[in-house]
Amino acid sequence: MLDPVVFMRKRLSGVLCIIFLSIPPIAGAAAEITVHRVGDKIDIELDSRPFTSFHFGSNWPKPFLHPLRSPSGVVVTRGFPVEEIEGESRDHRWHRGLFFGHGDIQGIDFWREIGPEKKRFPLPVGSIVLRALAPAQKLEDAAVVAATFDLQAPGPRRMGSLRQRYRFHKLGKHNAIDARMTLTADAGQSLKMGDTEEGTFAIRVAPGLRQDQGATLRNAQGLVGTENIWGEASQWVDYSGRVEGQTVGIAIFDHPSNPKHPTHWHARGYGLFSANPFGEHDFYGDPIRDGSLTIEDGKTLTLRYRVVVHEGDEASLDLESLYRSYAAEEPD
Repeated sequence: MLDPVVFMRKRLSGVLCIIFLSIPPIAGAAAEITVHRVGDKIDIELDSRPFTSFHFGSNWPKPFLHPLRSPSGVVVTRGFPVEEIEGESRDHRWHRGLFFGHGDIQGIDFWREIGPEKKRFPLPVGSIVLRALAPAQKLEDAAVVAATFDLQAPGPRRMGSLRQRYRFHKLGKHNAIDARMTLTADAGQSLKMGDTEEGTFAIRVAPGLRQDQGATLRNAQGLVGTENIWGEASQWVDYSGRVEGQTVGIAIFDHPSNPKHPTHWHARGYGLFSANPFGEHDFYGDPIRDGSLTIEDGKTLTLRYRVVVHEGDEASLDLESLYRSYAAEEPD
């Protein structure tokens, strides 16, 4: 006959096993993340839904992420020129999804893609060309994609390098990207980031996030509208509006480790949304002011940003709390 104590232990063990097996997944568990390369782009999925793709091929003058999607799949960036979508504007074809560029790096324009024949744009145009693509990293709660590019002037002539690193993850119920842009003067010359409004870490938003389509543009100081936030310094800016029948938005956070934090914003109502720490004489309307910054030969400059793609408008979120959490993180 089975000892009563042993019998009770076996019964208790069985009960505990049943209890543990029936516990539902813990809320806030790490998102399911998929990274898949298709030709000259890398697709990223969060929780089995497409989030964005990293385009790095030579068919484009610079790399970019396109499109960006909300957690429910709403596309929050403009399709043109990657996609032809009826009703979208076709201006500024160099505004593709989320991208990095600057209108004057050591006298070369890495923002626009039209040559100096335009009197308004006197600088020769450069390109950002892939040198090396790092293996994608699949972490427990994120995916990391990184690549090194050459800053190439006409000729061609290599001027320096740019390493882009993106970390894709869930931030609560939001989709998020942590971006790190490292410029290196490694071609035997310094790199001067010139003072121009045309730059630097940018997103071109979907039509529904344009101010003239009813979207709300707001910064960390509570100022609303491009007429109030363009050129102003702020820790973050958010665009929120109606896209595909849903209220969605995008916020960009400026990390405190960035030079001249809080950054200035080239935030236009027609849909360009850009953090730019260098364009001071344009933003202040002062031609004498010089906001340029020089990366000496052999040195680096790193810029860090967090992008939050959310559902609901800015007023329904605690973006300031999300920003403070990001600002408290040690730079990686």
